[in-house]
Amino acid sequence: MTPDPADVDLMRGALALAEEAAAAGEVPVGAVVTDPTGTIIGRGRNRREAAGDPSAHAEIVALREAASRRGHWNLSGCTLVVTLEPCLMCAGALLQAHISRLVFGAWDDKAGAAGSMYDVVRDRRLPYRAEVIGGVMEQETRAPLETFFEERR
Repeated sequence: MTPDPADVDLMRGALALAEEAAAAGEVPVGAVVTDPTGTIIGRGRNRREAAGDPSAHAEIVALREAASRRGHWNLSGCTLVVTLEPCLMCAGALLQAHISRLVFGAWDDKAGAAGSMYDVVRDRRLPYRAEVIGGVMEQETRAPLETFFEERR
């Protein structure tokens, strides 16, 4: 399936944020949130090291900014675009925010919660689910992660 060109453009923006994270010594993950019109209302990159905050994942940072800009926690109709498949914490947060659509780049076989290890985002037992589109620009989003972790081994 060919990815939507708008999703690819947004993923490029998220990838630029991931590169900023890497330059700051953080795991290179970036995220953006768009409103229903496609306007970016939240941006985030990993900030766990700088903030000393275990919840400062790119998705959480972007969701917080989007909710602040919207003036409400409910982000129904919005899309979260992130360079790496969300973990359990971030999957739970995007569901709590009522994100309607998740687009991600690299699959995370060790901690992914949107289809690889778990599929929390589409779990029918939960009262809210999101549409999931994975693997957008997968090679481009995986490369910075591989480089980051190879340099630390």
